[in-house]
Amino acid sequence: MPKLISTPTLISAAGNKPKIIEEFIEQVNSRESRLSIAHMRSPGGWIERGQTPELDEFTVVLTGALRVTHKEGVLDVKAGQAVITRAGEWVQYSTPHPEGAEYIAVCLPQAVRDRRAVFPARPKSSTRTASSQ
Repeated sequence: MPKLISTPTLISAAGNKPKIIEEFIEQVNSRESRLSIAHMRSPGGWIERGQTPELDEFTVVLTGALRVTHKEGVLDVKAGQAVITRAGEWVQYSTPHPEGAEYIAVCLPQAVRDRRAVFPARPKSSTRTASSQ
């Protein structure tokens, strides 16, 4: 049965200015450990310390621009664009432009990636379609 998540969990954010993180899908709200999905709003001038997360993060920018600094340079991800960062990569997120940024982040924890390595997807020949079920 579908499960409605009526309100997100507010998460405390790291950084030099207040940032709003509303986590909709994760362990607390949905008892979901495979991934987390959060709606974030960062003010202009916000910056967090650099980090090397143990998760893959997929981010879609809705408004403004999110800056992703990494060991090889800098990416400015604008509204309508997305960025993927991988576990073990050093990254630093910021919103240096006055308008800040609003974005959706989907995180895939290490444990999930490890399970996929242990239990690989079925070969295409054994995949069932909705019509064959």
